[in-house]
Amino acid sequence: MSTHVSLLKRRREGVTDYRARKRAITSLRPLLVVRVSNKNVSSQFVKPTVKGDVVLSSAHSKELLKLGWKGSAKSTPACYLLGLLAGKKALSSGVKEAVVYNGLVPFIRGSRIAAFLKGVLDAGVIVPVGEKAFPSEERLTGKSIAEYAKKLSSENKGAYERSYSALLREGFKPEEYPAQFEKVKAAITEARR
Repeated sequence: MSTHVSLLKRRREGVTDYRARKRAITSLRPLLVVRVSNKNVSSQFVKPTVKGDVVLSSAHSKELLKLGWKGSAKSTPACYLLGLLAGKKALSSGVKEAVVYNGLVPFIRGSRIAAFLKGVLDAGVIVPVGEKAFPSEERLTGKSIAEYAKKLSSENKGAYERSYSALLREGFKPEEYPAQFEKVKAAITEARR
């Protein structure tokens, strides 16, 4: 009875969705878990076992900083780049396919998690997801952020400085997102992992 109570407790606490986990585990593929926090994004490819999940490969948005990324570590372009990096690391660890498992976090079309998955697919890992789930190319590359920042800068300098204060403090202008994206994407694709 105590096991049953602890299972219900994990569900009540919002920790585990057992139906979703069962579906993911019965697919017999590694699970891809993505978490977006207030500042960063992390991911793991895990293999579920009776004794607990075994991490096969992981990636964190702080790794993008080492590659020269200057933009927000949790933005849509950063999520795509981290997905590309995570996919390359997974392939080098022998992971060729996976299924997305985010527990109680819903998968939303066009979200940062969708951008991450696009990066994983572009790296060569097979993940079952439809093409319509991904953000537009303008959002993935940061072009939409750059265009909005240019418009806001010309119309309301104060709002521009408030909206992008953290980036501006670090010496990065949001108008530079597309160029920054291409630079880091090239670093990831050229790196031998």
